[in-house]
Amino acid sequence: MTVDSLLLAYVVFLLGLLALIVTGSEMRRRRFAPKPSQDRIFRCEQCGLVYTDDPDVDRSRCSQCGEMNEPVTF
Repeated sequence: MTVDSLLLAYVVFLLGLLALIVTGSEMRRRRFAPKPSQDRIFRCEQCGLVYTDDPDVDRSRCSQCGEMNEPVTF
């Protein structure tokens, strides 16, 4: 084997090993990462409490003071 083919085999082996490590770490991250919540975020106009409610709710009652609030839009 020539020096060129040995270097090529070494670089290809290292790149393949790096690809396997990156793929495994990405699969593990996706498996254990929390799923984003579909809940809507509300902020009470009266007391300032920030809370969430179901995604199909247009207005929500504050659990602290009872005020009806609109969802926060970003």
